[in-house]
Amino acid sequence: MKGGTDMKKILVIGYLTLVICHLIFAQTLNVEVGNVTYQFSAEQTSLMPYDNGTTLTVMEKVFTLSDVTAMYVDDTKVTDSSVKVVYSDASAAITVAGNVAKDLTITSSGAHVSIVQSSDLATEITYTLSGSSSDGGFYNEGSYKATVELNNLNLTNVSAVYSGAAVHIQNSKRIKVKPLNGTTNTLVDAAGGKQKGCLYIKGHAEFAQKGTLNVTGNVKHGIKTGEYFSIKNSTIHVLSAVGDGINCEQFFLMESGTITINNVADDGLQCDIEDTTIGSTGETVDHEEEDSGNIYISGGTLTMDITGVACKGIKAEGNIAISGGEFTITTSGIGMWDTEDLETKAAACISSDANITISGGTLNLTSTGSGGKGLKCDSLLTFTGGTMTIKTTGALYYNNGTTENTNYTGNTDNIDSKYYSSPKGIKAGIKTESGSGWYVTYTYAGGIVISGGKISVSTSGRNAEGIESKSTFVINEGEVVVNAYDDGINAASDLTINGGLVYSRSTNNDGIDANGNVYIKGGIVYAIGSTSPEVAIDANTEEGKKLYISGGTIVAVGNLESGASITGGTCKQTSSWTANTWHALYNNGELAFVFKTPTKSNSGGGGYGPGGGGGSSQKLVVYTSSTPTLKSGVTAGGTEIFDGVGYYPATATGGSNVSLSNYSNSGGGGPGGW
Repeated sequence: MKGGTDMKKILVIGYLTLVICHLIFAQTLNVEVGNVTYQFSAEQTSLMPYDNGTTLTVMEKVFTLSDVTAMYVDDTKVTDSSVKVVYSDASAAITVAGNVAKDLTITSSGAHVSIVQSSDLATEITYTLSGSSSDGGFYNEGSYKATVELNNLNLTNVSAVYSGAAVHIQNSKRIKVKPLNGTTNTLVDAAGGKQKGCLYIKGHAEFAQKGTLNVTGNVKHGIKTGEYFSIKNSTIHVLSAVGDGINCEQFFLMESGTITINNVADDGLQCDIEDTTIGSTGETVDHEEEDSGNIYISGGTLTMDITGVACKGIKAEGNIAISGGEFTITTSGIGMWDTEDLETKAAACISSDANITISGGTLNLTSTGSGGKGLKCDSLLTFTGGTMTIKTTGALYYNNGTTENTNYTGNTDNIDSKYYSSPKGIKAGIKTESGSGWYVTYTYAGGIVISGGKISVSTSGRNAEGIESKSTFVINEGEVVVNAYDDGINAASDLTINGGLVYSRSTNNDGIDANGNVYIKGGIVYAIGSTSPEVAIDANTEEGKKLYISGGTIVAVGNLESGASITGGTCKQTSSWTANTWHALYNNGELAFVFKTPTKSNSGGGGYGPGGGGGSSQKLVVYTSSTPTLKSGVTAGGTEIFDGVGYYPATATGGSNVSLSNYSNSGGGGPGGW
């Protein structure tokens, strides 16, 4: 027996001697343990202790010889700090660089691979995943940053091993995810698992390189990160998800690349304020530090089709800042009754619990569901650049917790607003009410400030306002075009137009409306209201507020609010004008603005066709800084504005003079529409 053991030792020693001799002339020692191959560069190996015929130590990695299935040398070049996993249906081959071998504990079951990094690891490892498996997964755990490369990986987890995610990175550090250039990678998670996402990363996820990643989330989210998510160059397609398409905490940052999200049951992209657990109490509180819950997008392409009930395309618990990129977002889900907040909630293409700032980009937002909105924020919306086009077609949504009506047509004047959600193009700011009876007071916060770019809004559902501020509303520059069922532009408090190009038309209410004062100090304003008692421009005179006009160029189809203060220029009117006709407005003989009148009369109060409203039953009011004159039937030209119903700067030829009289300031103007 002893002699047999000695003979085995001699054979092993002889084999190792042969291997070492080969290393003198070759590059790499390969040690195979099952499906794992450890590769040691000859330049790095030195003394390899051999203990009593049972273990061999290479670069501090201890091998039990009874586990070793093969050892050989070849000319393979070893890339330090690398691990390669090649999937082949029901199995996976793993190759490990020798310099990190001692720091990794590797286990596998079929094509399910687990790699746990030692807490002593102090170098970044790059894990390259390739191949295909119909029942496999990758699990990695550690406390040092890492890179995960996807090289034409096709991985489906069926058995719910290691939580059930296709790729699960249990590491709170920075993780770079690289779909390699030109590759297409597909991940599908296990329907019976407990995973938070098909691709789950506990820490910071940084997506880079120009490859493609397709994701299907069968349990919850498509991609879930416990901390921030950033993307540059990569293409990500969330094909479907039971929860959100992408869900992250801290912040979301997109500089370039492509994201498409379809067939999700919740929000497309959601960024939450990070939760923090307090000491031994285990209490969880909101982590309100900077960059928590915020979304930043400066480039790239985002396309989303969201169908879930009351779901959002882009949703942030913090702020949203957009400075570039191309967005095409559609929501079609109806509203819902929130059993916790005891109020209705509705879908929105973009939604923030705080502020939204847009300074660039091209945004196309469409909401078709009952009560749906294009853009919503609970604080301040600041728009300084870019182009945003919003269309909503949904009906009025009603739900009191027991009764639901997705096309409510009744009177809402005496219904608590928490029971219904009106479709709107844009809704921003907060208006809170306190007290009761004669002692009711209102507090306003946030609101809307527009100082550049172009916004175009169209709404057609009942009670659908174009742009609504629950606080103040200021327009300094830029172009605003609104065609709405209800008020075109509405402010719960004061509304101020200092400049810019503003077109606002309502088919069933006021063109421009405020529950406070309205101040028009500059710019070009073209407002079209429905028939009396609705007006073109309305202020809340019932509560002592007023319309103040002190500058700019104004065309109003319909009356102005009764008691308006008009200074700094001259206001004229005519009751005889021709519908669907180009008119030229002159200021002291100089062409100021060319516009097209609404397409048909609205004398019966039944609404308008596309592109207009009003007609000979309404006044046409004009205001300029000096003396206004008007021509009808002109041939118009110049720079097109207001989506084809205006020119500025403009040219005009031909036409005939329209008789104008001094404006009578006594008519029109119902309540502010709130």
